Amino acid sequence: MTATTDREKLVITGMGAVTPVGCGVDEYWRNLTDGRCGVDNITRFDAENLAVKIAAEVRGFEVERYMPKKMIHETDAFTQYAYAAAKEAIGDELPAAPERTGIVMGTAMAGVATTAATQEILTNAVHKNVGPRFVPRILGNIAAAQIAISYGISGPSSTISTACASGCDAVSMAAMMILSGEADAVVAVGSESILCPLVIYSLANAHTLSRANDDPQHACRPFDVERNGFVIGEGGGALIVEKESHALARGVEIYAELAGWANNNDAYHVTDPDPEGRKAAECMEAALSRAGISPDEVDHINAHGTGTKAGDSAELAAIARVFGAKEKHEPGALQKQTNGAGWGPAISSTKGATGHLMGGGGLTESIACIQAIRDGVIPPTLNLEEPEGDFDFVRGVCRRQKVDVALNTAFGFGGQNSCLVFRRYEKIKV
Repeated sequence: MTATTDREKLVITGMGAVTPVGCGVDEYWRNLTDGRCGVDNITRFDAENLAVKIAAEVRGFEVERYMPKKMIHETDAFTQYAYAAAKEAIGDELPAAPERTGIVMGTAMAGVATTAATQEILTNAVHKNVGPRFVPRILGNIAAAQIAISYGISGPSSTISTACASGCDAVSMAAMMILSGEADAVVAVGSESILCPLVIYSLANAHTLSRANDDPQHACRPFDVERNGFVIGEGGGALIVEKESHALARGVEIYAELAGWANNNDAYHVTDPDPEGRKAAECMEAALSRAGISPDEVDHINAHGTGTKAGDSAELAAIARVFGAKEKHEPGALQKQTNGAGWGPAISSTKGATGHLMGGGGLTESIACIQAIRDGVIPPTLNLEEPEGDFDFVRGVCRRQKVDVALNTAFGFGGQNSCLVFRRYEKIKV
């Protein structure tokens, strides 16, 4: 595997975010570090008869600021979030010539909410009429297409659907596009909006969602011994990735280095993670190896941490394997943290605030890693009162701490594992 010292640095030069705790990177980061929670009762539709009545919806999103009315009427919410995030990340001009600018989109379920709503209308309608824009609204690649059309981006374009690892995998593919010479800069985007009764029925019946309807603000409890499932979130994020020399030639601000990335598969089960966290650990190790970084150099982990019993425990088992616990974390063991700050890197899961953004989470959580490096502030894990295991969790409130290296993990159905490594940027020495 190629270490970062053997190749030119890849850097991040643009960021954009649409989340349940704020639209725009500045608002998102401010509310995240302030400990604001975006989980509340569902308002998008009548959820009164559903077992789960809560979600982390995007609120205060003025879509008219980002796209024309015609496009609004022809696009699903996941496309709108992706478009807005990409617009913020791109700024005033493309990072490279149109034909040398690539775009990679990550989404788990694309236009599933539109699909479900359209079928319900069709089933109950006397006149069986479906609009001509139904198909392009629900296709996963249309988000990338709308961005490409608006900005004239004609370089390589791909859409990735690796469940909840999609966003991180989009960044990985962006890096590979650039290093292979296919593009000089890539817009990596991840977005999701799956809020609809159809999806809620399925996930609730699978016992993966929190049913804390009477206390939405405390429903998502990553790594807590009393956690009872994840909360659906929605939103999107975007990053601009390019080579350091290309960024310096453009004279743009460099936010951080994308030092490493990796992807693999548990090869274990369609929905359940390997409780031993073996392949997830190998994925983290591969990303760190590509970066030329040892585990003891990692300051912060923005963990996947959804708040499910099996998922969180498996991730902690993987972290223990990589970062060398004095006593390995016992998969499934619910141990109350008792001896101070705990061991290993500082761990946060921002899903306690934003809910689970699926394909959008890999990008918004990458932005949280980058901002932690830039500001020296680690966002808190909300609702973490009795932690599982003796790790260094950042609980309740943000922590001021220097961060040089941050790790972002993402895991999805199908055994998908993805990991990104961000490092404080140090200018090239001439």
